[in-house]
Amino acid sequence: MMRLRHKLLIHAFRISDQIILMGTLIVAVAFLREKGRFSYLLEIPASVHSPVNAFGAMTVFVAWAFIFNYFVRYDANRFTSMGTAIRNVVKATSSATFVLFMVGEIFGISMLSRPVVVSFWIVASFLCVASRVILRMMLTAMRRSGMNCRHVVIVGTNARAVSLAQRIDAHSELGYRLAGFIAENDETSIGHNHDNLRWPIVGRISEFKSYLEKGAVDEVMVCLPLKERFKEIYELISLCRDLGIVVRVLPDVGDAKILSGFQVEIFEGDFVVTLFRESLLWQLFAKMALDLVVSTLMLIVLSPLLLAVALGIKFTSPGPIFFAQERIGMNKRKFKLLKFRSMVVDAEARKKELAALNEVDGPAFKIKNDPRVTPIGRWIRKTSIDELPQLINVLKGEMSLVGPRPPLPTEVDQYDWIYRRRLSIKPGITCLWQIGGRNNIPFARWMELDREYIENWSFWLDLKILVKTVPVVLMGKGAS
Repeated sequence: MMRLRHKLLIHAFRISDQIILMGTLIVAVAFLREKGRFSYLLEIPASVHSPVNAFGAMTVFVAWAFIFNYFVRYDANRFTSMGTAIRNVVKATSSATFVLFMVGEIFGISMLSRPVVVSFWIVASFLCVASRVILRMMLTAMRRSGMNCRHVVIVGTNARAVSLAQRIDAHSELGYRLAGFIAENDETSIGHNHDNLRWPIVGRISEFKSYLEKGAVDEVMVCLPLKERFKEIYELISLCRDLGIVVRVLPDVGDAKILSGFQVEIFEGDFVVTLFRESLLWQLFAKMALDLVVSTLMLIVLSPLLLAVALGIKFTSPGPIFFAQERIGMNKRKFKLLKFRSMVVDAEARKKELAALNEVDGPAFKIKNDPRVTPIGRWIRKTSIDELPQLINVLKGEMSLVGPRPPLPTEVDQYDWIYRRRLSIKPGITCLWQIGGRNNIPFARWMELDREYIENWSFWLDLKILVKTVPVVLMGKGAS
């Protein structure tokens, strides 16, 4: 169980953050709107006579509490870096300021002028950050002097365990006192120092329960391979839970990716463990909004060009204006991808006879000087105008502006297992492949770029790709 002083510290910080926000707002209004007069506070109850205004004020205070609980980690985690703490606080104060501004605009609260709101953001951010810096300095001084220390034992004697011990020893501000290592096997002798370090082997995994009964342990850090030692790790965690001892498992990179986003829920009395649920909800919402707004505006702005191209296709080549082809979307959902037709009508039927001319490796099919391409088709392919009807697919929710290119069903059938990851998100009109060389990139590198995009996705990455796509399209890089 968490010690009482940690609980008090956490709740004190929750309260102090809200006091800082309210105090900063009061002072900002007093000096920027009321000429240093704080007596305006006594007039507020009389002026907030409207239920709507009262609701607006209540919205601000409730929203502030939720925002800070969402962005700020109110815990006693010693491994949280100062940089991470500051970034989280600034995110919280920025969101709180945005709420304040919106309430002022919606409810027409004159005292929430723009100078007041801007000053509120600057001062509140400074004070909240300063409070963290001061607390961190105080705790560091206490821990280095021997107060507020935690006794820790590391399970494992591998290279990662030794490296962890060295790093903990190098950061005295963490306040850890390392008792030693718990060996993985029963052959290891107890008591001797490991690899000429000063930390001894204090026990074996098979004797872990008896060690906990004898020794003073506040935390246990497990440095065992998760896949090979899962049963033993589970038993270690169970023993520590029974005694209220904090456990930290340090998985390797592969295991950490699997465990990220671990979530436990309860459904009608049963526990449900969820993995791989998307956690960047606000960024996903922003991505969806960007898709809808940009695709709508582009269809409107480019409508004269789209009409001209449609007429050019209609009068220069027999056949339909659009080419609708079955593609594979998110989680293998099939949909009809739209393009301006740039080839002759029987292009698909002639694909087999041209298979020997394929210029890319892997399951994809590309020919630089494809004989099936019409004269106007060659131009619209070079300028990527043939892709513009896919904005309709974006509006329908089948595609996104940014994402891996949607493959053909026949291509997916030939995918190696690792390549199927690209089907886990919505396909897009442009992606890293588009701005990195397109048809000049080998298939394996193409798949690697899609994997990099999925693993590092953010709304800001989408914006970056969209900006870089413009010059690539204008210069026709990699198009054929």
